[in-house]
Amino acid sequence: MMQFLAKAGLAAMLTAGTLAGTVAPAAAQFNIIIGEPDRGPPPDYRRPPPDYRRPGPPPGYGRPMRGCDPRLAEDMARDYGFRRARVVDITPRRVIVQGWTRRGPDEMSFGNVRGCPALRRY
Repeated sequence: MMQFLAKAGLAAMLTAGTLAGTVAPAAAQFNIIIGEPDRGPPPDYRRPPPDYRRPGPPPGYGRPMRGCDPRLAEDMARDYGFRRARVVDITPRRVIVQGWTRRGPDEMSFGNVRGCPALRRY
């Protein structure tokens, strides 16, 4: 009798384990909920957090520019003998000006910092 109860208990545990393994995925297939339908958005979702600081205005709104002014770079290139000088590229490090010299088309680069220091003449 003891062997019968042991075998029946083992069979019941195996059946319960197998059933639990198949019921959980089957239950997940029926209860798919994206989001929580009974909860709305938080009440202050449009208001920024209290420690948020608004970014400052873009350069040129009452503050001096931090880099090389393109007009100043063109004027300096004219001082170096360029005719029809124009800015062709501005990178975080350089301002490149092209124009004409007495030898033909030429290019000059200035540092993109205040004062526009001359870096190189090509």
